[in-house]
Formats: sequence, C-alpha cells, structure tokens
Amino acid sequence: RALDGALASIDALPEVVQAVGGRVPVLIDSGVRRGTDIFKALALGATAVGIGKPVFFSLAVSGEEGVRNVLRILQRETEACMAICGCATVADITPNLVTRHPSGAAVARFVRSKL
Repeated sequence: RALDGALASIDALPEVVQAVGGRVPVLIDSGVRRGTDIFKALALGATAVGIGKPVFFSLAVSGEEGVRNVLRILQRETEACMAICGCATVADITPNLVTRHPSGAAVARFVRSKL
C-alpha cells in the first residue's frame, strides 16, 4: 500500500474475485507474512499468493538456506491452518472458513470481564 489509510489488498480481494468472475486468475502479493495470510487469501478467492518480502528478507539475511527455511515455515504454517480448519487439500479452502469481526475491525477492543 502506498498510503497507510488505503484499503488493504486482502480487503479488496473478494470484490476483485467477484468482478473477474473466473475469467482470469487472481494473484495477490501484498502483506503476506504468515501461513495464515496465505490461507485467508486462498479462502477469499485468490488463485495464487505471492510471498515476495519474506523471501527477499530471508535471502538477504541467510542466502539460499534462508529462503529454504522461510518456505518450509510458510508451508508448515499453511498446512497447520488447513488442518485446524479441516481442509485436506487447497481445494477444500472456502470463503466460509474466514470472517471479519462484526465491528468490521481487524482487532477488537479487549474488555476484561468482571468477576
């Protein structure tokens, strides 16, 4: 994002997927840092998910082995998320597996219960 107040790519993804109606693949490569980000993007309709920054950062720090390591980490995180959600294959990942907080915010305010 060029602006901190702009709509995040993941938030725009469902509308883009709906607009293209399966006529072209939809790729997203923005804000992906974890396997759960990959899962969410696939669930929201992305055909593929780019992982540029994690790869470039790991390459800069640890070279080829760093890239291998970050790919292993992302694979394990994605597979763990899939298992928790009951998905045996990528084809099992569907939009009903992700939701936004009812407030529309990504993070809700924590309210301590009174005991």
